Amino acid sequence: MGRGIRRTAAIAAVGVLLAAAQAAQAQVLIIGTDEKATWNDAGQLVNQPPGNDKFIVVDIADRENPKIAGEIPLNNSVFGPPTNLAVVPPGNFALIASSIENKKDGDAWKPGPDTKLHLVDIKATPPAVVSTIDVGKQPSGLAVDPRGNYALVTNRADNSVAVVAIEGKTLKLAETVPVGDTVAAVAMTPDARLAFAVKPTINRVAVLKYDAGKLTYDKYDMTVGVFPYNVDVAAGGKIALTANNGFAGAADGNVDTVSVIDVEANPPRVIDFVTVGDGPEGLTIGPKGDYAAVALLRGSNSDKKAFFYNKNGSIVLLKIDGKNVTRVNEVEVGGLPEGMAFSPDGAYLYVGNFLDSDLWVLKVDGGKLVDTGKRLKLPGHPASLRGSVG
Repeated sequence: MGRGIRRTAAIAAVGVLLAAAQAAQAQVLIIGTDEKATWNDAGQLVNQPPGNDKFIVVDIADRENPKIAGEIPLNNSVFGPPTNLAVVPPGNFALIASSIENKKDGDAWKPGPDTKLHLVDIKATPPAVVSTIDVGKQPSGLAVDPRGNYALVTNRADNSVAVVAIEGKTLKLAETVPVGDTVAAVAMTPDARLAFAVKPTINRVAVLKYDAGKLTYDKYDMTVGVFPYNVDVAAGGKIALTANNGFAGAADGNVDTVSVIDVEANPPRVIDFVTVGDGPEGLTIGPKGDYAAVALLRGSNSDKKAFFYNKNGSIVLLKIDGKNVTRVNEVEVGGLPEGMAFSPDGAYLYVGNFLDSDLWVLKVDGGKLVDTGKRLKLPGHPASLRGSVG
């Protein structure tokens, strides 16, 4: 083989490897919109007719220019933490829970618990629901084990955590474990050994043992902070974080906290608190475990005459160094920020703003969070959002 040919072949090989690396770094976001609920200027909930919610797939291969890759009608809810959906490894399917359904009540619409969990083929065009089961009343939070064989679902109105088997294109309810109190969100350790389920009404987090689809609750709870509403575990499994909302799912003008849990301790326990601001709800930890982001409601869906009302919410960036967590900076975003997701390299953060029906693109630059100015208008109000390599 001649030198020129070898050089050409080498360049081609590098191109193939680069393309493969870029493909591996591509990511999709999944978003659930809720058109059944909104708030008026007095901060009062206004319930709307059902049937207009959507499940959306967003392609972020071009990090600063996300685009909608597909969407289908599918029930979703802003009631509960914005983690009622998740991508199933390796990235062909997604789960989405229907937490609330609105039913006619005289001349008005009244929300009540739903029970459905859907499996969606996100590679199909358009995305397609391939399996649906009942899991319990008001399924609100989801965690999928690293192998993609099982999912944990918090049944908020049933005080239980369901274990769901994912068998190809079929969902099966494996077991339901009572945990004694209302549970909102759930997260699993990277080694799939433990799970944490937040109990907002009693200010605690349940520690559950997990073993390949078998869930055990030994009735050990950690007291973490006022109204814990969301939870995530850092890569490496050393710490977990909870967003402590402070006021039953709403802002109230008082600062609130994120609790730091030592996962390696036996039993796990809270070792620190970080003050973040008013009404933390959305919470996500970057893929490298070096940063976390917290979404603050800041009264953006409250009475506009309230002293704590702000038109926009904000995102607080936290730096994680081992088991030490510190506040870095804060960036104002849109109204009522809910779900968030980092890109696979942790360089970008995507934020869904419920009231503004849009997606903001933020960037971790120089160790701080900055607004790129990039926006994607969404066909509905984003109530939940998650990401995954795919």
